[in-house]
Amino acid sequence: MSVNKTNAFETRIIHSFYNQQENKGALVPPVYQTSTYSFSSAEEGAACFSGEKDGYIYTRINNPTLDLLEKRIADLEGGEAAIVFSSGMGAITSTFWSLVVPGDEILVDMTVYGCTYSFFHGGLERFGLKVRHIDMSDPTNVANAITENTRAIFFESPANPDMRLVDIQAVSQIAKCNNVIVIVDNTYCTPYMQQPLTLGADIAIHSLTKYMSGHGDVVAGAVITTKEIAAKIRMVGLKDMTGACLSPHDASLVMRGMKTLPVRLERIVKNAQIVAQYLESHPKIASVIYPGLPSFKQYELAKKQMKLAGGMIACEIKGGLESGKHFLNRLNLFSRAVSLGDCESLAQHPASMTHSTYTPEERQFYGISDGLLRLSIGLEDVNDLIEDLEQALQ
Repeated sequence: MSVNKTNAFETRIIHSFYNQQENKGALVPPVYQTSTYSFSSAEEGAACFSGEKDGYIYTRINNPTLDLLEKRIADLEGGEAAIVFSSGMGAITSTFWSLVVPGDEILVDMTVYGCTYSFFHGGLERFGLKVRHIDMSDPTNVANAITENTRAIFFESPANPDMRLVDIQAVSQIAKCNNVIVIVDNTYCTPYMQQPLTLGADIAIHSLTKYMSGHGDVVAGAVITTKEIAAKIRMVGLKDMTGACLSPHDASLVMRGMKTLPVRLERIVKNAQIVAQYLESHPKIASVIYPGLPSFKQYELAKKQMKLAGGMIACEIKGGLESGKHFLNRLNLFSRAVSLGDCESLAQHPASMTHSTYTPEERQFYGISDGLLRLSIGLEDVNDLIEDLEQALQ
């Protein structure tokens, strides 16, 4: 089948870079479940290892199944190349181990995923790098914070778990003027809802575990960037530093999930909008943070850089932490679980779960309150979801 960039996102995510007739007519791309590859001669092996010839060497470096997934993700995100990993954290750590050296400085937004935070402060800082958190919701703060040692800017938009946004285009313009790399974790949005590279960022990172796979049965990650940067991350961060290679079988599961990504997201976002409006009107809810609500502080920015408002909701129940625990314990349809982007609706308490690596003082400083709850809205009937929330709030 002939598919190109003029075809719609929904078409490319299913058909791009795969020819059934070149694969014995197989409708679904085959899984190359092999660890290594043979060469026709010693000379061919030497040419592949030296880079003189393209070829498959070892699945930690490349694999035909992984190659197809990488091409599709790069195309959807608007990048030149992609690398897939065994987890989102594998993608993040491989990227930074490839691009920074002792003495470099990294600017990070005020709120990031707990394991990312731990990597920056328990990992990079131990090896002589400086990590500084600044409020990137105002691009001026970024411009004022850059120094001669600043190598990279990292943020999530929306951020996990408090939904704060960063103006990707504005920050990227500032960074380019200072020769600084911009790295955006785009997990919450996926390329269907937001494309950081088209807004000026240098690298987009995903936990493919979440919406891209979407069925809670695989752990994977991805980095999308230029060919030059991708080659460095593959041959340094992935091959030599972390070894966080994705299995061919898991790559196949991610591609299977991706086929329904647009349909799933449209339904999830529709549900999330209704749930957010319901929660905002409930007398026992102190606050609701959702990009699709006019009350959201960065509502106009959300409309500017996001196609849809997303499926994640942050909220705070009156009564603080204890009320939040009672609420979580009474939920029936919502599963009490970390992760997000599954077909099932999930609920979790960041302070004791995903962001427990922060100290209480750090959570307070970075705006993650003890009573904050995070909801990942799924594909269930929205009336059933609201009924479950209503009985739990009683």
